Amino acid sequence: MSEIKLQFDPNQRHQAEAVDAVVSLFDGQARREVSLSPIRGGGGADLWAGSGIDQAAGNDPYLLGGDLKENLRAVQEKYEVDVVDTSAEIEGWEIFDEPLDQSRLVPHFTIEMETGTGKTYVYLRTIFELSLKYGVQKFVIVVPSIAIREGVLASLSSMREHFRALYNNIEYEHFVYDSKRLNRIRPFAESRMLQIMVINIDAFNKDVDEDRGKGSVILRENDSLGGRRPIEFIQAARPVVIIDEPQSVDNTPKAQAAIKKLNPLMTLRYSATHRAEYNLVYRLDPVKAYEKRLVKQIIVASVVAENAADFGYLKLEGIERTSKIQAKVRLFVNGTGSAKEKTIKVSNGDDLYFLSKERAEYKEGFQIAEITADGSGGGYIKLSSGRQLFVGDEIGGVQADTARVQIKETVSAHLKKAVQVESRGIKVLSLFFIDKVSNYRESGDDANPIVGPYFTAIEAELKEQLATAEFASLSWAKADVRTLHGGYFSGDPKKGYKDTSGATAEDSGTYELIMKSKEKLLNLENPLRFIFSHSALREGWDNPNVFQICTLNATASAMKKRQEIGRGLRLPVNQQGERIFDDSINKLHVVANESYESFARALQNEYQEDCGVTFGRVPKQRFWRLERPTGPGGEPQKIGEQLGEIIRSAMVTSNIMDGEGLLLPGFTPLKPEFKLPMPAGFEDLHDATMRMLEGFELERHVGNSRKLVTNRIRKEILMSAEFKALWDRIKIRTTYSVAFDSQQLITEMAKLIKGLPPVKPPRIAVVLRDAKLTGGGVKGSVLSERLEDATYADREIPDLLGMIGEATRLTRTTIFQILKQSGRLGDVFKNSREFMEMVITELNSALNSRIVDGIQYEQVPTGTPNSAWDMSLFAEEEIIDADHAITAKKSLYEYVPYDSQVERNFAIGIDGHSEVRYFTKLPRWFEIETPVGRYRPDWAIIKTNGDVVYFVRETKSDTDPRTKRDSERSKFLSGIAHFRAIHVDFDWTNTASRITPTSKP
Repeated sequence: MSEIKLQFDPNQRHQAEAVDAVVSLFDGQARREVSLSPIRGGGGADLWAGSGIDQAAGNDPYLLGGDLKENLRAVQEKYEVDVVDTSAEIEGWEIFDEPLDQSRLVPHFTIEMETGTGKTYVYLRTIFELSLKYGVQKFVIVVPSIAIREGVLASLSSMREHFRALYNNIEYEHFVYDSKRLNRIRPFAESRMLQIMVINIDAFNKDVDEDRGKGSVILRENDSLGGRRPIEFIQAARPVVIIDEPQSVDNTPKAQAAIKKLNPLMTLRYSATHRAEYNLVYRLDPVKAYEKRLVKQIIVASVVAENAADFGYLKLEGIERTSKIQAKVRLFVNGTGSAKEKTIKVSNGDDLYFLSKERAEYKEGFQIAEITADGSGGGYIKLSSGRQLFVGDEIGGVQADTARVQIKETVSAHLKKAVQVESRGIKVLSLFFIDKVSNYRESGDDANPIVGPYFTAIEAELKEQLATAEFASLSWAKADVRTLHGGYFSGDPKKGYKDTSGATAEDSGTYELIMKSKEKLLNLENPLRFIFSHSALREGWDNPNVFQICTLNATASAMKKRQEIGRGLRLPVNQQGERIFDDSINKLHVVANESYESFARALQNEYQEDCGVTFGRVPKQRFWRLERPTGPGGEPQKIGEQLGEIIRSAMVTSNIMDGEGLLLPGFTPLKPEFKLPMPAGFEDLHDATMRMLEGFELERHVGNSRKLVTNRIRKEILMSAEFKALWDRIKIRTTYSVAFDSQQLITEMAKLIKGLPPVKPPRIAVVLRDAKLTGGGVKGSVLSERLEDATYADREIPDLLGMIGEATRLTRTTIFQILKQSGRLGDVFKNSREFMEMVITELNSALNSRIVDGIQYEQVPTGTPNSAWDMSLFAEEEIIDADHAITAKKSLYEYVPYDSQVERNFAIGIDGHSEVRYFTKLPRWFEIETPVGRYRPDWAIIKTNGDVVYFVRETKSDTDPRTKRDSERSKFLSGIAHFRAIHVDFDWTNTASRITPTSKP
């Protein structure tokens, strides 16, 4: 079976930009050969012997001279990296250690790239660019784990031919630092050839400040190196240090000191998740990666049990170690009227019978006999019955059923994807994360395995689903299912596999197996398609053809969501190793044992915390960067800050987003009729603005696994005589006027304002705390606290009359008379904001009922503009969520979407009503103007029973208008007045049996 060779495209723009961002830092420098310097030994003595063997060929420090600071600012501007202070100095470390040659600054440069976009390729290519253009020959790649180390080595091997072809057969050597093979260190320092060393941070960050002879091997004197320490050869080479995942590499003072010991010329820091962004030169965050279609879209399938807890239900959710050890358990607790599920903390010796307020199911055998923690958040409890529960285990629940459904969903998604893509030479892989190896496999060889429930379930699902006609076309439909799935676990199959952390020595062999199999897995002839892993695949491994990820954990996965999805974000490849750029294929199906909302919220929080990305919040600079063809020859030019702010202000004014840039519910791009309110002169930028805003919706990156369908209009109903007659009756627009006694209104309103609660002035909270430096950080306790009125500064009084008028639609004169008669004008100077809000709320509440009582609607005269709604506004089709819609025979559209259970029941009822001819849920653009806002009724209905009658109904669970909120009641009463003016029957209802018209139109 041949191994597929991944093809690497040297012309991917984002990768070329990331490389250029680093290389351009040194513009203006000439290429130089390596710099010769002595390798110093103990005590700093010069050991130059003249033979050359003690002479290092290191990187020349000239590279950091010249216009480095100016180049940095130019690169940041070129790649739209926000620079807070353009006058700031370059960030880095000062090195003063002996026996290093001199005190100097080691600059750091940060490159942020979203998982799956080719970070390793970028920094390896950057190595070759720096070597070719500037003669930089010594590089050390520092990695945080065995997994990532093996991944880098695999990349260096698989990309060798690509880089040789790209860089004219460039010669280079790469190796991994091994304390048992120190002979490789000397050539690294002495050779003039390009050298790349890969080293795990754990190999040299131990005891870095201790005397020689102690600590890591790299710091000890070694006879094979002439009594020198291995690190002295690295120091003499003055390497460029590339830090892969710096948030995990140099996240402690000891690790930072260890990297300083390498005597780097500079550090280049690559990650998707930086904690510190020293001199950021390039950023490809999750939003940009998705916008550029560089990663798969994520689809989440939520598998969560509902009302599934059984008698005697108990779940161990976690174990905490503070001043004492406690367990968090979930159980039922008696309450008023019924028992409720609750999470409580228990200690050793506690009796769940009493803690559940004497629920009989916990009376025998539910005393906590033992609580044991394993030091990593896991552990178990033992009950007096002898029953033992590990963290995540439950009794009396449906945990096993949930896992089985997850496996079924994953297998189904896998097979459907395989049918879609394998004819194009794309193999499909599925990845399962499990919390216990024993749930899949315990021990035994392949011929006689001792298996767990997941092993049994995957085989059962494969046999059942592959036997159906839907998947008969797959070439492996009749394969032995035992060959289709397998696991990557640490340990010995004869002695048993282990639940390791992924960072132990036992994991090394597992990683080697994974990395060697990475490209073999892509071959369609390789039968392995379903992969199970405990910890080995959490980082450092991914595969472009992972299309499904299933989290089979007893509790919601403790692994970071970005770690989970990162294993499958990369775009897939075909049998020729070529990337596939097809949005219909490039979707990652995540099968989670938690709600979509929970999964999405956790992932969103991680993006915000780890990457500084706030989904739904649009940076103002994105408006400035919109482009239109205004340059020479029609070249696209950014519109800039001034014009960008005009568009941004229009979005805020129209409630598309708020002043902070947060998208609001008014932004509904999935609706076919939705259009952005572009300001005059900017209509040509509508589509570009829409695309830009859509990129900041979380749902654009993580889609719910819901059923989106096309809802098509039934033209035979639309064009029928009955529907046209209905539309002719309800399409008429109206205008309204309000009649009331102005002086009486002012008197009544003034009385209400006078009775408002006193206005409190703004206050400042003053809290005094001490600050104690402890081993756990800075801690403090409250010493005193007080409140002071904010009366020291002069505060500007806003246009009170104008703002109240805008909110209430009253004239400035009327508002002034109300406030004057109320005697409360002086409160404006105490706290204008609080007073204004109180007045607006009180006025609107009172006005709603008074205005509606005096409202009069009149038909807009026929022939005048906007005198009626045009039937052409009905969209021929729209995209809706089928999970919140029903199919209906008598509806204008094939599906009837609903917003509540009342609407759903009503739609079903009228569709089956023998006297209903046709009906439609009125479109969102069918809105009636009222004094308290726009109002859209729900249903238009045609009923036949001898006579044909046409009427409109609103569905509410309670049909008594007196129980509704003021604004809701006022809108309904305005609706009655509107439909009365156009002679159409209108009312509220909550059931299809109550649709008899109250009167004939």
